[in-house]
Amino acid sequence: MIKAITGTKDILPDEIQKWLFFEKLVREEMAFYNYQEIRTPVFEETALFARSIGEATDIVSKEMYTFIDRSEVSITLKPEMTASVVRAFIEHSLGKKQGLNKLFYISPMFRQERPQAGRLRQFHQIGVEAIGSANPVLDAEMIIIAFKILERLGLKNLSVKINSLGIPESREKYKLLLANYLQKYFEELSDDSKKRFHTNILRIFDSKDERDIQLMKNAPLLLEHLDNNSLLHFEQVRSILTNLKLPYEIEPKLVRGLDYYTHTTFEIISNSIGSQSALCGGGRYDLLIEQLGGEPTPGVGFAAGIERILLACENEKLLNLSPKIIDIYIIRLEKELFTKIYEISHQLREQGLSIEIDYLDRSVKAQMREANKLNAKYVIIIGGNEYKNNNFILKNMSNGEEKLFSADKIFELENIINE
Repeated sequence: MIKAITGTKDILPDEIQKWLFFEKLVREEMAFYNYQEIRTPVFEETALFARSIGEATDIVSKEMYTFIDRSEVSITLKPEMTASVVRAFIEHSLGKKQGLNKLFYISPMFRQERPQAGRLRQFHQIGVEAIGSANPVLDAEMIIIAFKILERLGLKNLSVKINSLGIPESREKYKLLLANYLQKYFEELSDDSKKRFHTNILRIFDSKDERDIQLMKNAPLLLEHLDNNSLLHFEQVRSILTNLKLPYEIEPKLVRGLDYYTHTTFEIISNSIGSQSALCGGGRYDLLIEQLGGEPTPGVGFAAGIERILLACENEKLLNLSPKIIDIYIIRLEKELFTKIYEISHQLREQGLSIEIDYLDRSVKAQMREANKLNAKYVIIIGGNEYKNNNFILKNMSNGEEKLFSADKIFELENIINE
């Protein structure tokens, strides 16, 4: 038997209701803030991600699904969405059409990494990007939107962590301080951190190796070496969050390793999903658009994993949604009435009612069980002497009441139901 590829997952009908509920909630929140949806192709030229994410990162060097197509072009299934949004922003000159582009997406992503709870090889994200303004209010707005979405789901065990990366000039000076500190401990670092020392030294703060964690406890912190303008920007972000009573804590070891990141970075953590605790992460990337060939343009955004969010909801016993309800289930007493009943069901659906009928030639008792299973509001019973007399039976499934009505009034059901 052919099975789904390891690290992928089918979203079955009994799960999809939660996905649709979540996506509807996201779209409602985006409408409140006037963000417009964008959809980009599921694959891009590999060079886009190599330039945006960085060739030295694990994502590019180890995790991307990359292949050569028939045109001899290197193609990659997108491992993240910001680069694709920025590519579309540049390609379609969106910055010339309006000064600030407020965009959001709901999309699958692909990374060939070790599957575990909340982490798949095909996973899905929601994300928000605001391109065109350096205003720190937008940094705060990203955190607010992300938090509100999670809060509306009812999640309780949330922790918002924020930091500032400042600007590249002050960050480069800080990297020299960090390298000087780590130099004397170099041989004690893990193998991954030894590589990061030369390629992406800030990422050593992300290490899960216990030796690295202990060594980094006394490392100098970037937040203590920022320039005045960066500190002012961060203070404005904090002030907005504080005034709106959004709970947060400063996490000075929360970093991003790539040079195009600037100023605010943040994560929202859940204590409900084990080791993969970050539900959401984002920050400002004022230098990315220029790095990908566009005009210098500031930007800020975040992405959140849908599978992780739904897992957190499941662990907190949330999203206990009402079962799907259909308006009418039509039961037939005689098999030869199937064609007639199908015609009736079609016409009722044309009137905007949700209708189900029996396609399996089951007994009346089995059809009634199916109507109950589908949470039908009403059942119409067609056949027997009633049908010969041009009548149908309408049964209210909530109270069991039955009434007889003329077949000629089948398309006046709304009035009959409300009598």
